[in-house]
Amino acid sequence: MTWEIFPVWAYCALGLWVLAIAVSALRGRMAIRASVVLAVAGQLAVTIFTVGLWHALERPPLRTLGETRLWYAVLLPACGLAVEWRWGMRWLRNYCLLLAGVFVMVNLAHPEAHDKTLMPALQSMWFVPHVIVYLVAYALLGASALAALRGLWQEERGGKNTAEILGVAESLVVLGFVFLTAGLVFGAVWAKEAWGHYWTWDPKETWAFLTWAIYLVYIHLACYRPMTRRSAFILIAGGFAVLLICWFGLNYMSAGVASVHTYSQ
Repeated sequence: MTWEIFPVWAYCALGLWVLAIAVSALRGRMAIRASVVLAVAGQLAVTIFTVGLWHALERPPLRTLGETRLWYAVLLPACGLAVEWRWGMRWLRNYCLLLAGVFVMVNLAHPEAHDKTLMPALQSMWFVPHVIVYLVAYALLGASALAALRGLWQEERGGKNTAEILGVAESLVVLGFVFLTAGLVFGAVWAKEAWGHYWTWDPKETWAFLTWAIYLVYIHLACYRPMTRRSAFILIAGGFAVLLICWFGLNYMSAGVASVHTYSQ
């Protein structure tokens, strides 16, 4: 697999996801099952390309932003499908498909040049688990933010079903926080091996800690100082906005250019 043939797999996935969303609007069990099959098929298209790219590069495709967006397009639909299976929220699965589609389209609009090179710091046993655990956390927290946005919209319309939506969003936040914490720990161990220090307050590390702290504050408030649903939804969505700055935004800031965690240069 090479990046040149990515559009074939990308348009296949996008088409399947659009069909899945359209079919999900129909009534009946057959329509629901067909919608799930289409969603999974689209996810498999991105997964097959990602695995093929891994084989072609002879390294995990986890170095550049474009490569991490591929993984996000694999993991986010999985979160949506899991939520639909557990809580029956088909709309959240569709939201996840839409967001995954956005990440695929960003990769279509901004293709990257991929090579087999891995800088010495990335040639560590901690590289793959650290990044993948973080991406799982990002997918879960992204799904929680989508649920929170839906909850805010419902609040504006009278608060229908917002208690159930908040329960799902909080469950996703807690699970995502577990993976986020594991990612921080793996990253610290990796940093000790690569640079000799567990933590250096590098810009990327600082924003990663800030992201982790925001979700920790949310969980603390949810447990000990219950908020209004509106405030809870805003904090969950705001936490994901900070997460996106840590993941993408920092790369376009002057502080991020100097970060030792910028590997795509």
